[in-house]
Amino acid sequence: MSTLRLTPIDPESADLIGRDDGLPAVAPERLEPDWLRRRFASPTAWTPELFEDSLRLSSQALRGAAVLIALVPRAEGLQVLLTRRNLHLHEHAGQISFPGGRCDRQDIHPAATALREAHEEIGLRPAGTEVLGTLPLYCTASRYAVTPVVALIPAAENLQPQPDEVSEVFEVPLAFLMNPRHHELREWRPGNDVAPNPVAVRRRFLVMPYVANGQRYVIWGATAAMLRNLYRLLVA
Repeated sequence: MSTLRLTPIDPESADLIGRDDGLPAVAPERLEPDWLRRRFASPTAWTPELFEDSLRLSSQALRGAAVLIALVPRAEGLQVLLTRRNLHLHEHAGQISFPGGRCDRQDIHPAATALREAHEEIGLRPAGTEVLGTLPLYCTASRYAVTPVVALIPAAENLQPQPDEVSEVFEVPLAFLMNPRHHELREWRPGNDVAPNPVAVRRRFLVMPYVANGQRYVIWGATAAMLRNLYRLLVA
């Protein structure tokens, strides 16, 4: 029996609802390692944003997973380490994501899952990694309950991505991602698919396009939503 593969969504072809130009960017001093350590050690009250996928799936049985929001220190400021998934993968082919994956029984904490998966996917060694904390669970359309683990990593050189899973590893400035001027709210409606999608529903999601060295990276969906919740934590 063949497995149905749903038509992928092109996020930038979805209707643009608006940009969050009216929200403040996270202040530069809050993007420094010492400030981040203090915020995660003594978090202030803040309210995570709930997106449609999470609301739709919150009452269903989901599989546990964790991702690593790895912050890399550079002379120009902290960078967020991201990957582009291989085009042949069944789920989220070609999409931008954090290293991470499904929780195993031996993982004693979501951080253990995130670090193990990052090592398997991109060759990131856990030695020297400083886990700052976690963000609230995020429920994905692929039926995972994901814990985002935020960590400072000492370096991101000499990584060895698994070619079967990851086609590219790259960095985006944390300051860029923590500025809502770069956050687009888009809405996709069924009906424009090349092939019919029997479970298609209207979806709203964030898109964060980023261009570097002539390459365009479209960060959207769950990855963008988790970054948005990181923004909410840091700006609170």
